[in-house]
Amino acid sequence: KVAFIHPDLGIGGAERLVVDAALGLQNKGHKVAVYTSYRDYNHCFEEARDGTLDVRVRGDTVVPANLGGRFSILCAMLRQIHLALTLIMDEDEFDVIFIDQLSAAIPLLQYNLKAKVVFYCHFPDKLLSSRQSLLKRVYRMPFDLIEGATTGAADTILVNSKYTASIFAQSFPRIDKKPQVLYPCVSSDHEAETKALDTTGLKFILSLNRFERKKDVGLAIKAFAKLKGRKSSPSAVLVIAGGHDARVAENVATLSELQKLCGTHSLLHKTLHPPYSLPLALSQPKEGVDVIFMLSIPKPLKSALLAEASLLAYTPANEHFGIVPLEAMLASTLVLAQNSGGPLETVQDGVTGYLRPADADAWSEVM
Repeated sequence: KVAFIHPDLGIGGAERLVVDAALGLQNKGHKVAVYTSYRDYNHCFEEARDGTLDVRVRGDTVVPANLGGRFSILCAMLRQIHLALTLIMDEDEFDVIFIDQLSAAIPLLQYNLKAKVVFYCHFPDKLLSSRQSLLKRVYRMPFDLIEGATTGAADTILVNSKYTASIFAQSFPRIDKKPQVLYPCVSSDHEAETKALDTTGLKFILSLNRFERKKDVGLAIKAFAKLKGRKSSPSAVLVIAGGHDARVAENVATLSELQKLCGTHSLLHKTLHPPYSLPLALSQPKEGVDVIFMLSIPKPLKSALLAEASLLAYTPANEHFGIVPLEAMLASTLVLAQNSGGPLETVQDGVTGYLRPADADAWSEVM
């Protein structure tokens, strides 16, 4: 019996890994339960809402996600401990606990349960927060110490790439356990769901990310603007699709910033919102739209976009792993990615795609 503990079952790469790992173990005959503090039926993977997995939403009744937009890490740790307590009180005799993102609850689980604990480190949390002020650095100190102590307590530590393994070693020099690399996966039973999309021959370049600033989607817009500025500009559009949660201020702000960037570069844009009527007609708009934003697309549409795109423009720098390039290559679509982080381990430059620095001219040449 295996239990997974994950804070928010959204539609990001971490959630995809948890869902795939749970499905893989379940398909092997193991009994699996997924504990989470939050799940939005309109913003999660299909397997997390259709009953395929035993998802138990707990630990969301005492501590909020933040306090007035602040103290997110404190709230996240307390919510995870609350979630772990609900697992302990269920009195299910789990053999293994798989926990990711935060490690605060590991000692509590080990003290109260006989189960072995596997911690999956997508990236050290201490490196994901900004520390622009002295006050913020002082505030983070106890949480960084807790992260180091509790991460090292896990029976087994896994990371998502050699890149993350190297960063882990630098971040936690006192942890003796050497993390093992376990790459995130994509299903090899893939079958492109092209029926969800009607392109009528339209060529398009695809950017597929959550709407977050760190994803650097603006690079794709700047490169595409240079492409459209050429004398022999191809008749193509840039499709920017990805997870967008109206509850998340950064998602809303990032979308607005990208839309303004389109205006700065004289690119006409339009935005599509769920629910989507499939098949979606993606023909050259009469109004001459250059960029199409698609918010929170369903799985069939995502698969169709990956299969039909001329190129995937994967913009994040130093991405910890990056599952989207694998999904694109599985659909026989070329990948253009930054030459840093996880894509260095997954994309073969000049073979399965292109690795380039974060330079709009270099990206425009590939496009």
